[in-house]
Amino acid sequence: MIRLRFYGGVNEIGGNKILLEDGERRLLLDFGFPYKRHKLFYEEYLKPRSGAGLLDPLTMGLLPPLEGLYRDDLMAPGLWHQFRHSSLYRKLDQLDGVLLSHAHLDHSGHIAFLRDDIPVYATVTTAFIAKAVQDSGKADFDQQVCYFDHKEPGRPSGWKQEALLTTDKKQQRQFCIADIELKDLSDDASKFWLKSPGQKPLISCPLTSHSSCSFNLRCFPVDHSIPGACAWGIETSSGWIIYSGDLRLHGKRAALTKKFIEDAGSLHPRALILEGTNVTRKTNVAEHEVYENGLKAIKGTTGLVIADFPPRDVDRLLTFLQIAKDTGRKLAILPKDAYLLKTMRLLEPGIPEIAQEDSIVIYQDTIASKSLNLWVQNLCKDYGSKMILAEDVRLAEDKFILCFSFWDLNELPSIRPKPGSLYVFSSSEPHDEEQEIDFRRLHKWLEHFKMRGVGLPVEKKKNGEKSEWEIPEGERGLHASGHACGPDLLEVARGIKPEVLIPVHSECPDFYIDHLSGSGIDVLLPTAGGTVEV
Repeated sequence: MIRLRFYGGVNEIGGNKILLEDGERRLLLDFGFPYKRHKLFYEEYLKPRSGAGLLDPLTMGLLPPLEGLYRDDLMAPGLWHQFRHSSLYRKLDQLDGVLLSHAHLDHSGHIAFLRDDIPVYATVTTAFIAKAVQDSGKADFDQQVCYFDHKEPGRPSGWKQEALLTTDKKQQRQFCIADIELKDLSDDASKFWLKSPGQKPLISCPLTSHSSCSFNLRCFPVDHSIPGACAWGIETSSGWIIYSGDLRLHGKRAALTKKFIEDAGSLHPRALILEGTNVTRKTNVAEHEVYENGLKAIKGTTGLVIADFPPRDVDRLLTFLQIAKDTGRKLAILPKDAYLLKTMRLLEPGIPEIAQEDSIVIYQDTIASKSLNLWVQNLCKDYGSKMILAEDVRLAEDKFILCFSFWDLNELPSIRPKPGSLYVFSSSEPHDEEQEIDFRRLHKWLEHFKMRGVGLPVEKKKNGEKSEWEIPEGERGLHASGHACGPDLLEVARGIKPEVLIPVHSECPDFYIDHLSGSGIDVLLPTAGGTVEV
């Protein structure tokens, strides 16, 4: 009999943290950042204190109290004494590793807290994207997935309060690659993995194979809104356990998910842990529809076009690149997007080479710093002729599609787009009050610059009730979700046909009970912090 303990992803979307125990062997299925619970306590200017290490996330219930699991440099003396009374407290002497399904932070972020000797099993694309995102961003201490800044106790001169202070030591984690032979990696790819992103030296850890794991593992590539996503199969003493991660059947790589269903079903699994983000949605928009609707919206626009789509969605970026080509424009991407494309090309030759792609340029945003980060310096060396400024966009607005999100709108005063310019929203609607506030601000920005919005959710108030956000009729079909809709999820469940199905990553897990009755599949609903025995 195996035990599955659910420390995250129960009645919430994201934050998956599942501990699989089979005798003395243990695996974590993802170890994600719990955005929804995090927002209950924190926001942009109120964050867990990095100088307090594990204390804040443990106290606020964002991390499970599992002694022996976390980095030694994040523990103050006597830390565990105050958590041993918790019903969730356990001391773990051994962990075989983490099975990471993909590089989105709601599945990977809290790997930042784990001991660096705990191996992370992933596809090579997931590993490289995780590093590229961390290299080119400002990862807080609770989202340092691939490498982390080592800490040690100390205090600044004249300060009485001791804290855990960041040192110059930057430690890389051990990633074990499950989908390719390491000998097939190019020299440039291997060098990228070991290279420090900045001035601090990186204590590197070369990629290794997944074959050393004590479990027999199967890695199944699936389609999702980020490259490299996979599902996992774990052979246990109770039979095969399948963990879906996040997936869809309507993207460019739908064939991968269909093959996963077939291959996982052939194992006759004991249990399937299946996501349910969009169980209440009846249909999905396909990526080719996003292209068709985006082309229709942009064709004929005489001013600037801004395309707002999810970060790291390479498929969507390539969709808008094709639209740019078909409308005689250039796609202006940000440096972090260029860095990601450059990284992806190390693994996938089909990714455009920026230097040779006439329809891609790189927008240099305003940086209030005397020096550039090393990764930006290298980008400027590689693609200096591709760099454009706000002035270049302003002088030829009808020649660009600018890849901006809400967080980049502060560049608009420099660009000063002409009235009637177009803002194409190709992402999901707001999911909480904080995002609703951001959407109201977005509408104000567009009103101020007299820009048109298309595909942008509009707030509808009904007799004092809670606001609803709806995309106007005729403007839909500009976003393809990264998650399967309800009918497609049922296709996954029935195709794999496990003995037991356990819903995670869903706010409506009862959907599976209602729709799988009589199918021969038992649905077990986990509880937060609870255990399911299989």
